[in-house]
Amino acid sequence: MSEICVQGKVRGVVQGVGFRQATVREANRLGISGWVRNEDDGSVSVLLCGPEDALEAMTGWLRRGPRAAKVESVELAGCLWQDIAGFAQLG
Repeated sequence: MSEICVQGKVRGVVQGVGFRQATVREANRLGISGWVRNEDDGSVSVLLCGPEDALEAMTGWLRRGPRAAKVESVELAGCLWQDIAGFAQLG
């Protein structure tokens, strides 16, 4: 299976509900590298790099999010491969 990177935004009630922390846990469980961060507009941005099947699973998880989140939309697009070690929670 090929490795790919996608970048995008998750919108809805996704700040102040543990979304970033839960995203880090799920990404680590799936072996995905990249980052997650809050944005000023209330959304959460993500960069996900890893095996295509793991990214498909992560995308499904992002659509649900942690229990307290209310995800309205997930918009992801392919991007150039970024060789990042691990998964980080940014600002």
